[in-house]
Amino acid sequence: MNTIRKSVTDLMIFMMILIMLLSVSCHKSKNLIETLPAETAASDENLFNLGQQYLKKDTEKGILFLRQVIDSFPRSFYAQRAKLLIADTYFNKGDETNLILAAAEYREFMTLYPTSPSVPYCQYQIAMTHYKKVMKPGRDQTKTLQALQEFRKVTANYPNSEYAKQAEEKIKDCEQRLAAHEFLIGEFYYKTKAYRAALSRLSEIITKYPEYKGMDGVYFYLADCYFQVKNYEQALPYFTKLITDYPNSKLVKKAQNKLKIIDQIKKTAK
Repeated sequence: MNTIRKSVTDLMIFMMILIMLLSVSCHKSKNLIETLPAETAASDENLFNLGQQYLKKDTEKGILFLRQVIDSFPRSFYAQRAKLLIADTYFNKGDETNLILAAAEYREFMTLYPTSPSVPYCQYQIAMTHYKKVMKPGRDQTKTLQALQEFRKVTANYPNSEYAKQAEEKIKDCEQRLAAHEFLIGEFYYKTKAYRAALSRLSEIITKYPEYKGMDGVYFYLADCYFQVKNYEQALPYFTKLITDYPNSKLVKKAQNKLKIIDQIKKTAK
């Protein structure tokens, strides 16, 4: 629900920005084009080169010229290049507003030019607009979830593209971040003796993020949650798995001590 709400907010922000930009840029664009030599205004290549040159010294003007390429020569190869260059320009600015604009430009490129070889790149860049805004574990993970969803589209829809491997690496990173976030919450519940809540969070890590690098901690806290509520049979396999799979973990000694206690309890019960 929070992810959907955040996406709607981003869309509303983008629409407001776009309306403001269009109202200003249409007037400026008309005036600028009228001042250009006829041979420049009539050539997609010349307009594109002009826009590209202006991006370095006057970004706003450069984007206006590039948009003119798209408007005047929509089927041109230079229109595609102009669209990508506008998107990359917004992306490289890096602030939240420009990243929203960049994502919108990449999406529009994919709609306008669905057969372009640059489509996988656009999908990867859309994912990166979210990834650039991810927060540390323990804070809001909405952007991490959004980035993960978009990176998965790269690997699912364009598995043979050069961006699929990069997306796979980012997917692993996002999953590690989300797992670490869940672990922090589970650890908090454990330390406050809310064992059932801790079990719920920690079990989810095993199901969703089996490659989590801190899995030794997950096994220990799961086991000890069961231990604390005197469910020793459930605790045993987790303590054992920790010792077997992570022999160098600093938690092994604690797990071994817990197993000794469980063994003594069983002997006493007999």
